Amino acid sequence: MSNTTTAEYTIPLSYRKMENLHIVFWLFKDISWCMIWKPLGIAMIFPTLIISIVIAYRTRQYMSELCHNVAISFWITANAYWMLSEFFKIDADVIYGDITYKHLAIIPFTIGILLLGFYYLIWKPKHHNELETM
Repeated sequence: MSNTTTAEYTIPLSYRKMENLHIVFWLFKDISWCMIWKPLGIAMIFPTLIISIVIAYRTRQYMSELCHNVAISFWITANAYWMLSEFFKIDADVIYGDITYKHLAIIPFTIGILLLGFYYLIWKPKHHNELETM
């Protein structure tokens, strides 16, 4: 029989409450986008993005949590920009060639993907013995 202990990652209740509230704001933002409720959709960008940044900051001691939470912040940024481009009817306006303003959302989406790629392909293999949540 082995006497190994299993490490546990616990989330303080105040953090979990903030994460749950974050989901509520995010859903209101996306519902507002779907229903074209511009004032509410625009207003929900701020608490959704701010809380995602706070969550990333609070989880910075674990690289896995930090990378995923920062990627979520970039996802929300891309999503919010896309929503705004539709609300203000510039999403189909051409910037250059076939590239429209909506396509600019690919920049923060790509940053998030690159960050996760860095974590899974570079950081995690080099730190396989370190305590992580993923």
